[in-house]
Amino acid sequence: MTNINFLSLFALLIVVSIAYACNQAKAVSQKTSDTTKELITSKGDTLKKVKKSEEEWKSQLSEQEFYVLRQQGTERAFTGDYWDNKEKGTYVCKGCQLPLFSSETKFKSGTGWPSFYIPLEEAHVAEEVDNSYGMRRVEVHCARCNGHLGHVFDDGPKPTGLRYCINSVSLQFEKE
Repeated sequence: MTNINFLSLFALLIVVSIAYACNQAKAVSQKTSDTTKELITSKGDTLKKVKKSEEEWKSQLSEQEFYVLRQQGTERAFTGDYWDNKEKGTYVCKGCQLPLFSSETKFKSGTGWPSFYIPLEEAHVAEEVDNSYGMRRVEVHCARCNGHLGHVFDDGPKPTGLRYCINSVSLQFEKE
């Protein structure tokens, strides 16, 4: 390889590295600004972000709730309060009481966790790619308090084909 080719390759590598670094900085900046802006739902509700310290969350939540909602944990299958709940009502976020899912969209998935095919309001749940445990999944969070709810998969029933697989401990059920 000639000196000119080597220098050209080196310059290209530097340009690509700088572009990558800029893109990462932009992604971090967007994520940070997303946590401070208010969300407006399709019904016109303003969803102001809930921000609490780790100590405040620990005082509000049980040990299991804190583990799941704040540390992205998972409860064991078939152990939660709502995996087999058949009552009519609304499932709200245990951390901030934001309405998340309706019993009308709950279905029996056989997984041991409450499963829904659509959220009550699209803006109420946020999604983020989760590459932990050697697999690619889509993690679901409460859009207001950023509490971990579970994951969404594309093996659900019609009409959406989605399965929001949610930890019972992340939810509170409000009877109709």
